[in-house]
Formats: sequence, C-alpha cells, structure tokens
Amino acid sequence: MKFTVLRLSMLVASLWWLCSVSAGAQASATLSGRVTDSTGSVVAGATVTANNLDTGASRTVVTSQAGQYEMVAVPIGRYEVRATKQGFADEARTIISLAAGKDAAVDIRMQLKTSDACASGHEFAATDCALTWHGITLYGAYDVGGGWVSHGLPENGYNYEGASLVNRNGYQHRFLIAPNNLQQTGLGIRGKEEFLPGWSVVFNASTGINPQSGLLADASKTQIINNGLPRASYSYTIDGARAGQPFNDEIYGGISSTHFGTLTFGRQRALGTDAMLNYDPGGGGYAFSYIGYNGTMAGGGDTEDSRWDSALKYRLTYGPVHFGAMYKFADGSGGCFSASATWTAANCTPESAHNNAYGFDLGGEHGKLSADLLFQHYNQAISVLNPLLGPQSPTQPYQSTTNSINTNPITGVNLINPANTLYGIVTDNNGVIGAVKYSWNPFKFYAGYEYVWQNNPTNPLGVGASDQGGYILSGVEDNNLDSEKLLQIWWTGVKYTYRSKTDFTFAWYQQRQNDFRVPKECDAVAGFRASCAGTLNEVSGYADHHFTKRFDAFAGIAYSYVSGGLAIAIPHGPGVPYHYNNNLAPTIGGRFTF
Repeated sequence: MKFTVLRLSMLVASLWWLCSVSAGAQASATLSGRVTDSTGSVVAGATVTANNLDTGASRTVVTSQAGQYEMVAVPIGRYEVRATKQGFADEARTIISLAAGKDAAVDIRMQLKTSDACASGHEFAATDCALTWHGITLYGAYDVGGGWVSHGLPENGYNYEGASLVNRNGYQHRFLIAPNNLQQTGLGIRGKEEFLPGWSVVFNASTGINPQSGLLADASKTQIINNGLPRASYSYTIDGARAGQPFNDEIYGGISSTHFGTLTFGRQRALGTDAMLNYDPGGGGYAFSYIGYNGTMAGGGDTEDSRWDSALKYRLTYGPVHFGAMYKFADGSGGCFSASATWTAANCTPESAHNNAYGFDLGGEHGKLSADLLFQHYNQAISVLNPLLGPQSPTQPYQSTTNSINTNPITGVNLINPANTLYGIVTDNNGVIGAVKYSWNPFKFYAGYEYVWQNNPTNPLGVGASDQGGYILSGVEDNNLDSEKLLQIWWTGVKYTYRSKTDFTFAWYQQRQNDFRVPKECDAVAGFRASCAGTLNEVSGYADHHFTKRFDAFAGIAYSYVSGGLAIAIPHGPGVPYHYNNNLAPTIGGRFTF
C-alpha cells in the first residue's frame, strides 16, 4: 500500500514538472546579442542586464571574448537591456518586447566614457584626465613643428595652415615654422549638465590660435596684408572659415536627449566637416591631408563654408544607424547695386543676404565597417582666392570698380574703399559625399568621394557685402561661370598602428574640375585659363608616436602637383600660371593635447 502511494506521488510530481517546463517553454524566449564600441571592436567582459519593465525582475550575464551574450528561458514581456563596463558610458535599449517562443537579438554599441577629472598635477601630466569642474571642461591643443618646402612663400602671423600644399604664388625653397600639422592649436570650453533624467543642456565654444605668433587664426587677414602688393612680394595667403572671430571654430548651445538626439544652435562645423574629420586617413591634418588643408570637400565646394554661422544642427543615433540635419539662416549684408548703366555710391540700392544653407547626413556602422552619405546646399558661397590687385599687378589698380550685380562700371571712385577689404567669387553650391571606413586590427582603411556642382548665384551679392568674420567685399564677382562648374574629389588611405603607440599613415587625394568656359579655349595655342579642366593630386605619408596620452611627435612628407586649369593663378588673368606646379614638403613636429 505504501509502495503504491509512493509511486503515485512520484508520478503526480513528474507530471507537474513536465507541465511546468512545457508551460515555461511556451512563455519564454532567448535573448542574445553582441556588444561593441564606437569603432566596431567587440567589448568583452561587459555586464548585460535585462530588466522586466512589467514585473521588475532582472537577469544578468557577462559578454564573452567575442563580445557575445545570451540569456535563455527569459519570461515574455517588455524589457530594458542595459550594458555596463568600467571606462564606458552605460548604454541601454528600451522597450524590447519578448514574445513566447520567439528569440530576440539586441546588439549594443557602447561609447568610451569621458575621462575622469584631473585630481592632481601628476594626473594631468601622466594620464588623459579632463580639466573638468562641475560638468564644464577646458580643452585644447598645441601643435607646431618645422619643415622645408621646395616651392613656397614666407609665413605670416595669421596663416594657420602651414605650407605643405602646392601654392599658386610659391616660388622658392625655404625652411619655415610649420603650424598646426596634425591638429589646429587652440582652446575650448564645453559642458553637459543633466536637468531631467536623460535630458541635458550642452554647449561648446572653441577657437584656433596660431602657435608661432599667438594671434587668432585669420585666413582673411592673410589676403588683406598682401593687398596691392606685387605677386613676388606675397607671404602665404589662404581662404577659410576662421577669420579672426573670437570663437573661430565653434560656439553653440542646445539640448541633448539620450533617446531623441541632440539639437544645437550657433556657429558649428558643417556636416561635411564632421565627415571629413571622421573619414580622412590624415584626420584633417594640414601638413599631410589635402582635404583638411584645402577645405573644399568639408565646405561642399568652398573652404569658407566648412563652418556655418547662425545654424541649427540635429544629430540622432538609433542602434547602428545615425542621422544628421543642418540648416543655416541667412545673415550679414548683401551689399548694394544699381540697374543703371552708370551709377555711383549715391544711387545704388542695398541688398539683403540670401546665404542660407542646408544639409543631411545618413550613416551607419556594422561590425568594423562604417559609412556615411551626405548632401549639402549653400547659397551665395564666397571664395576669396587672392589679394586685391594693386598698381604693380598685371591688371587695373583695384578689382572693386565693377558692379557685381550687372557688371556695369561704377562712375567715379570705388564704391567701397579697398583698404582692409576682400575680393570674392560667389556661387550657389551643391555637394554629395560618400565615405567608408573599415577596421581590421592593426589596420584602418579609408575611402571617400565628393561630387560638387556650382552655378552663378540665383541672388547675387553686391559690392560691400559682408564675409566671414565681419570682413567686407569691395569687389564681388557673381558671373564667374559661363556654364556649370563641376568638381570631383576622392581619396583613399590606410593607417597601421604598431604596438598601440605608433601610427603609420599613407594617403592619396585628388581633385578634378571640368571645362566651364564657353567656348572653352583650353589648349596651348588659345592659352589655359582657370576655367579649363584640371587636376590636383597629393600623396602623403607620416609616422606619429605617442609618448604619453597627451604628447606625441610626428614626421612625414607630402607631395602635391596641379595641371590644366587648376594650375592658373586666378584672378590674375588668363594665362598667368602658378610659379611652380608642384611642392615637396617634409615636416617634423610635436603636439600636446589636454
């Protein structure tokens, strides 16, 4: 009897267990995934926790050496999946719904945590700790070196781009100070302060400084100090978005959400500039990167547009996909003009600026591969190519004696005093950029392409229009293009990291333009013009060794050359070529960052 009762009890217990297992199998699922960092590399040893949003129950596992995690028999319901690891910011995926019998894969990408605040002078010297107080961080860099150029010009205190790229006015070899080779010297302050869970106020203000002079980076001033001089007396002249502004890099503020992205307003880097810095093997370094030095790619056709004033910028990351959008409001003065065949300063009409712009970016990351596709449009883009011509120059005394709107000559004196002013060529620009990057330790491979099309502006600027940094255009050319101007820019390169402290980088860059003169008149008999098809190439290689987290030293060489229309020294006139169509520039230097 006892035996029978015992057998019956065991049978009932077994049936109850089998039913429970069967019910559990129907009311659970497997949760798995992979945890990586921002470069696509796996994150081993990360703690992954699944929190049931309905019951409060949780399950925790640790990722394998391959960055993988797996949780079996997880009860169905709504979950938050969170990954944590020392040195990384916590990352969560919310409202993950598990259905009975249906497995779910949830990959998580973690970001390196901002460095801890410096607690002592020793930590500041020996680590990469941040100079942070109450959520506000001071940061900066000092980058300077020395170099030699085969065909260059004297430096000046306002030039911040060194002398590596072939220059239309370069005429002799020389040794010189080489500023800002891998990174712009400068100072900045940024902050992020949470005011509600998941919501923060953010701001950033930064400026570039010339390490050899201590002056604010000012591309426009390099033109002005050469105004009216004969070509043989020029020092380096450049064009750029940094034009002596107190914050010539960025100054913006906004709101950031962990789920809804970041929205900021102010002076900000264009989406193309962000992409260039991310996908350029040279990291935008002036000494070894054409697209960093020249800025045409970053600005969607013009160097000055690598940064946009009065601009809204939105960034959102959702899993492996990211999206960006940007809009610039029109600002500044449009100058003035008159429809009269003969006009003076007394009868010209003030014009409004129409220099608005917009852009979009869509990209993503999959494992060790990342890619982006961008579009940018900019109205009334200004390009300042050379100083104002003077009495010693090949043409008339000043270039500001023509009405920029209808090309009618001004009667009498210049409308704008040429002193301390610029001469600009104005176009409406469109640009499309595609770029990819792949990490295969210890290598990183880069490639990119941009297609730019430019037309005469729909709303031309007038004489006296404002330019970057508050400078004035005493001469404006808004009918420079006989037909649409097309630019193509592509690049590729590889970076090899040796024992985590030394990087070897090799890169190639090329820019091409079409014939946009009608008729083109581009041959040896007719004479080449700046509107003729042409090509620019640059190849570079350098080594960068990191002695500490903050200090590194580098050495390398760049060689660049031009041909066709790109070898004409505009705006000096047809058939005025570069002094030399090539430049060889070895550079050595050091950089300190904080």
